[in-house]
Amino acid sequence: MSLRTFHIVFVTVSTLLFVFLAVWAFAFATDRTGTITGLGVVSAICAVVMPVYGVCFYKKVRKIVL
Repeated sequence: MSLRTFHIVFVTVSTLLFVFLAVWAFAFATDRTGTITGLGVVSAICAVVMPVYGVCFYKKVRKIVL
C-alpha cells in the first residue's frame, strides 16, 4: 500500500470515527455533561473538515506522477 493510498484510507476512517463520536455524543450518551457536548461539537466540526481536507489532498496528489 502506497503512502498516498494509506493517507486516503486514514482520512476516510478518521471521518467515520468523527461521525460516530458526534452521533454518540448527541444521540446516545446517557450523561449530558459539558465534556460530552464539547466532544460532540468538535467531532461534528472535524467530520465536516476532514473530507474537505481529503479532497484537497487528493487534488494535490493527483498531479504528482511517480
